[in-house]
Formats: sequence, structure tokens, C-alpha cells
Amino acid sequence: MRFAYVLLDESPVVVAQANENDDWRRVEFAHDMLDVLNADWAYVEKSIRNGQTISADNLRFLAPITQPSKIVAIGLNYMDHCREQNAQPPEKPLIFSKFPSTITGPNTVIQWDPALTNAVDYEAELAVVIGQETRLVTPESALNYVFGYTCANDVSARDLQFGDGQWTRGKSLDTFCPLGPVIVTTHEIPDPQKLAIRCEVNGQALQNSSTSQMIFDVKNIVAYASRAFTLYPGDIILTGTPAGVGNFRNPKVMLHDGDRVMVEIERIGRLRNTCREITMSAM
Repeated sequence: MRFAYVLLDESPVVVAQANENDDWRRVEFAHDMLDVLNADWAYVEKSIRNGQTISADNLRFLAPITQPSKIVAIGLNYMDHCREQNAQPPEKPLIFSKFPSTITGPNTVIQWDPALTNAVDYEAELAVVIGQETRLVTPESALNYVFGYTCANDVSARDLQFGDGQWTRGKSLDTFCPLGPVIVTTHEIPDPQKLAIRCEVNGQALQNSSTSQMIFDVKNIVAYASRAFTLYPGDIILTGTPAGVGNFRNPKVMLHDGDRVMVEIERIGRLRNTCREITMSAM
């Protein structure tokens, strides 16, 4: 099943489709995706069956999750990404965070002040959407706590990331976490380690890999994180990026004003955004 948060007649609503070729139907009881995550699944399915059919032509897709309690991100989690920078693969998942205020949706603008950073990079990532409270789970049971998956772009200001000595600011500028366009449930993707993942900038493919390249797979990431802190419904885990990021190309390929970025993940869809440099004055 596929879920999306959309604008319909200028109002945000939740819609769902049984599969990619079915009609979208409104999930009548849900004001946002958290209502779906916190509801009984049988009630959700009944609401979808009885929901109003909506033409896809009338939908403007928003970020499917807008206010998670946290965004957990994993660094250096693809073997090909480690190889491209001559880095040793980590022995344990390398966890950092992005602020929820980074979230933006499909077909929106990734923006930054050129006076703050001039080294903005793209990172195609598979995003995990947590479906229920998760604490101290085993890898064997971890996927039972996952609701589904969506596309993400872990946009990064490399000069801030490496210059600060830690990653929070460089990863957390407003609009630096595009998500969407849909969440595909675990019923549709029982094995998240068999998905093609790629990124294009201005139509040129710069990342082209597979989630099979992950060093720590989704179930082990969820279990590892749950040993340290509680994951709540709607929390997002970004699972790392494959080879091909701009910072490690020769010459480097940074994002610029007007660039068009597309993240594509097999069986999920395409997440498109446009880049804008916007000079911001201090208050």
C-alpha cells in the first residue's frame, strides 16, 4: 500500500492507494500521517475502501511526514561510498541527527544563503518511517516496527559539516531534508535491501547503486538505534548514501542556483527539487 500527504483544494489530506496502478482514495479520518500510524490497521483499511476516489491530476504532493520527533541519520553506510573516499568502513552504525525543520516536500526548493555556505551537496537515501514505539528490539523483530519507506535527500553543506568538527549544522539548514513523494509500506517492500537507488542533477546520473551495498542493513540500524533511545511513530531514519556524491568527485560537483535534483528509489518513486541561493539578512 502507498500513502501520501497532499494538498487537495488547498487543504492537506492523507490519501492512499492499494498499489501503484490503483486510484488514490482519501483516508477520511486522518488529518496527517501520524493519525494513520497510530490507528488500528483494520480501521485504516476500511477507511481507504470507503474513501473518496481522487484523481492524481488534482494532487500536489507534500512531505509525507512533516513533524517527526526526530530524524536519525546514518553516515558511511555504503561500501561503495567508503571506497570512493578511501575510508575504513565503520565497525558500528555512525549516528547523527538532522533537525525536523529541515523537512521539505517534492517539487519544492532546496535553498541556502551563499554567504553561509558555498559547498552544498546531494545525498540520495532510503528513508525508514517508524510505525510504532520502538525500544530495545532485536534485528530479527525490528522490521515489525517499520511502517514503510520513502525517498530522501540528505542535503549537506560540506564546508560547515567538516569545518565545524561535527555534522549537525551542516546537515540541518532549513530545506535540507526533502522527503517523498509517497510512503510505500513494508507489505509492498518486505526486503529493503534489494532496491536500486540513484540521483540525477540536471538530468545527469551521479549516483547509481543499490541498497544491497549497505554495510548495516535496515533491521540492524533500527535495532541498534533502539538500544540508545526510543523511536516513535513517524520518526525518520536516513540509512546512508551510496557512491557518487559531489564532494568526492574529481572535480567536485556542488549544487548551484537553478540546479534540478532528482532522487529515485526502485518501487517508491522520484523525489524532485530545485535549488535556490537566497541571500538572507540577519534580524
